Amino acid sequence: MDAAPAPAPAPAAAGLPAKDRIRAIRRVLWVVLALNVVVALAKLLYGLFSNSAAMQADGISSLFDGVSNVVALIGMSFAARPADRDHPYGHGKFETFTAAVIAVMLGIACYGVARGAITSLRGNEITEVTIVSFVIMLGTLAVNIGVTTWEARAGRRLGSEVLTADSRHTLSDVAVSIGVIISLILVELGFEKADGVVALLVAVVIAYTALTIVRRVARTLGDAARLPEDDVAAIAAGVPGVVGCHSVRTRGPESQVAADLHVLVAPDTTVEQGHEIAHAVENALRAEYPQLTDVVVHVEPAAR
Repeated sequence: MDAAPAPAPAPAAAGLPAKDRIRAIRRVLWVVLALNVVVALAKLLYGLFSNSAAMQADGISSLFDGVSNVVALIGMSFAARPADRDHPYGHGKFETFTAAVIAVMLGIACYGVARGAITSLRGNEITEVTIVSFVIMLGTLAVNIGVTTWEARAGRRLGSEVLTADSRHTLSDVAVSIGVIISLILVELGFEKADGVVALLVAVVIAYTALTIVRRVARTLGDAARLPEDDVAAIAAGVPGVVGCHSVRTRGPESQVAADLHVLVAPDTTVEQGHEIAHAVENALRAEYPQLTDVVVHVEPAAR
């Protein structure tokens, strides 16, 4: 059997009750939203005042960060709903859908930034560079570095696709802000078109970030294997009473993996014994992979 790609480490919070996990994710999103709004307004308003296309582009990118946070909060409210008759596996994939919406919004931001950059390159407006420009950019850069580091760690700890996607968006802002600072220096040295060029590079960075998120979302929605097939089979085969394992399948978000597999037992195994063996296999797998939320073990008699 071909092994599936090695999975990301199990999230430390995989054992948290669903409601507590959702509540923790929403707390992170509210804090990040407040910081993104402050950062976006600072860059956007001063960018308009100083005619800096690069600062305006960076501000628009940060503003979309804030909008993405709002979308994420709405998405998490759906993801927090318990399983029901129409959704027996729960609403966890709404978190993945939310990450996809964030990617779409990044695409829209990319278009707006690219359009502004081209307008700047074609125009003759002079960018005004002052000490305030550098203070704003360095200050917002420090905030973005802190936000993306904290949010990425929270995303790994909580196994959240939304926080991971959002932290990648903010990480792109860090690269963008560094580019804007460089453009301000170049403009001050006499390279006026550097402002528009950097704004165009901002659009490229945003587009790359969107594609990265799309790839992650596609793995979940495309039911890509989440756990190494051979490793799962080996764990199952190590349970007393199991003589073989095959047809291992895993899917779902990284933090909420569903698995089903077939185990072979001795032909003379009773139904009760087979039931106990199935439970033992499930417990062994959950102990190794805390992100498992649903495990179905099919018991079959081995050939004589």
